[in-house]
Amino acid sequence: MAGALGLRTRPGWESLASSGRQVGGRAMGELSDTGEDGAGGGEAAGVPRLDFGTADRGTPYARYARLAELHRLQQPRSTVEAEYAFLVTTQVMELLFDLLHHEWRLAQRALRADDLTAALAALGRGAHVQDVLTGSWDLLATLTPAEFGAFRPALGEASGFQSAAFLRLEFLLGNKNGALLRMYRDEPAGHAELTAALHAPSLYDDALALLDRRGVPVPHAASTGRHRADPAVVAAWRQVYTEPAHHDLARLGEALLDTAERVTRWRQRHYSAVKRAMGRRPGTGGSSGLDWLRRSAEQDVFPELWAVRDEL
Repeated sequence: MAGALGLRTRPGWESLASSGRQVGGRAMGELSDTGEDGAGGGEAAGVPRLDFGTADRGTPYARYARLAELHRLQQPRSTVEAEYAFLVTTQVMELLFDLLHHEWRLAQRALRADDLTAALAALGRGAHVQDVLTGSWDLLATLTPAEFGAFRPALGEASGFQSAAFLRLEFLLGNKNGALLRMYRDEPAGHAELTAALHAPSLYDDALALLDRRGVPVPHAASTGRHRADPAVVAAWRQVYTEPAHHDLARLGEALLDTAERVTRWRQRHYSAVKRAMGRRPGTGGSSGLDWLRRSAEQDVFPELWAVRDEL
């Protein structure tokens, strides 16, 4: 754990402990109950602190990450062992949705401030989050139809389609559908947040606004509907990619395409995972299941960045 957190310890101290070598006049494996050989006693530099000198319960790490609360959140509704992996994977994805939203909002604010360097950095970090999200489906790769079917009744009508955090990402991408807000009418705070996202400019709107400010005329008005391919936007990206003066904006186009491609990868991986675990059965939330996921995977994000490829 120390290595995972980036804490520095003396190289090879683990082997010293196992061999019984002396450190500070005592074998490494013979630390006292109070941890006096750690930083608490100061006798062995580099050994992790074991006594934190505080009346608070738990370690500083546990308090910072709120581990007690975190590990109480896994409450399966059935006795089927496979449900635990399903629930943990779902919760991990939700946290990653929040992290991705954080990075995309940073990119959006940087675009509004004409800070292309910061915007590209945030999009790059977001791409790494997207890769982890897509890889998260591997946690369910061995879920069989029998296993999923055994705990599926416990889900009731619960479906990932109902994720407010995921819908917030879709709206930020420009994939907007106001009718979906009906799902959250009994959640005032969530409904208000999604309503604001529905009416706000998308990440793509702000990217196009930056093009316009830098001398590439392009429409970029915010909309409450799904972004549809616009020939005028294709023409703007063609100008960006073919005029050397706009090479920095071309970098933005490629970063946005990295984002768009990863959205498609995630949707395709979702489709494959569902196909493997439940076949063509209807979704728990009432959708058509595979057919709905297939249509979603076929919809390009930032469509003009794909269409302009035909003209370069």
